[in-house]
Amino acid sequence: MEKIDIKSMTLPELKEAFASRGYESFRAKQVFQWLHCKNVNSFDEMTNISSKIKGDLTEDFYITSLKIGKRLVSKLDNTVKYLYELPDGNHVESVRMSYKHGNSVCISTQVGCKMGCSFCASTIAGFVRNLTPSEILEQVYAACKDAGQRVSNVVLMGIGEPLDNYDNVLRFLKLLSDEDGFHLSLRHVSLSTCGVVPNIYRLAEEKLQLTLSISLHAPNDEIRSRTMPVNRRWNIDELLEACRYYEQKTGRRISYEYALISGVNDSLRAAEELASRLKGTLCHVNLIPVNSVAETGYRASTKQKVFAFQKYLNDHGIPATVRRTLGADIDAACGQLRREQLDAEKS
Repeated sequence: MEKIDIKSMTLPELKEAFASRGYESFRAKQVFQWLHCKNVNSFDEMTNISSKIKGDLTEDFYITSLKIGKRLVSKLDNTVKYLYELPDGNHVESVRMSYKHGNSVCISTQVGCKMGCSFCASTIAGFVRNLTPSEILEQVYAACKDAGQRVSNVVLMGIGEPLDNYDNVLRFLKLLSDEDGFHLSLRHVSLSTCGVVPNIYRLAEEKLQLTLSISLHAPNDEIRSRTMPVNRRWNIDELLEACRYYEQKTGRRISYEYALISGVNDSLRAAEELASRLKGTLCHVNLIPVNSVAETGYRASTKQKVFAFQKYLNDHGIPATVRRTLGADIDAACGQLRREQLDAEKS
């Protein structure tokens, strides 16, 4: 019989599995807390569980854990970038960032990405598979263990498109916020999507109170379809209609990510068009100087253009800030370490 991924199981599922094996219900809760509060990597570490039960669990279940393949620490701001080796030998990345309010971790949801955004390093090496809920969780737990302290914010903005891995991501969110587990309020979670419109509607119905971030990056369909293939399936009008629905259902402000690319989407005309589209919505625009990736040929906008773009939005009633750049000396944007690892494996 194939072993079951126990860390991806919700507490009700674990209780049901324990009941079917004749174990007391409270034992399931104890095991759940060992997994999600104390983050053990083996059943032998569960000191208040009998040897008989631990033996049975070892036969029927496995505990997912990730190995840190590479760890880079920024000398500028202590940002830490991790390359994790998954149980099947694939690799993903996450980034831990330090702020005054605590630690934030940016995590991956897929091995590679199929969305094909032309300015993103994550998509260059191609898509392999979805991450399981436990593999997504382990990036959070491993960052906590490495830092020696709890993270206060989680951002799903690493490798992969979260809403393309909808069911596993939703289960991850439920596990992350479970009051008997890690118990992180979803108000401290941000999920970034490039615009998988049907699943924005599905997510709205969940009313999870997380922050939805839309990777918009363009003010019109011509630019967006050229740089983001997803726009050829669901255009900006369809995407913003879904966003308005999400806003109405949840009452939550939506964050729009806008990577400024020199000569592509950074003109004041683009700022004018963007402001017009977002007028009257509950929104915030996060301006991001694009990361330099050799294969794309894109260059970041000048500081002068970035702040002129920001000023235009603010002056026209659209709250906009410029994202603080962290980990600049370690290429903290996701996708690059994985590509280096794949290149090394081929050579």
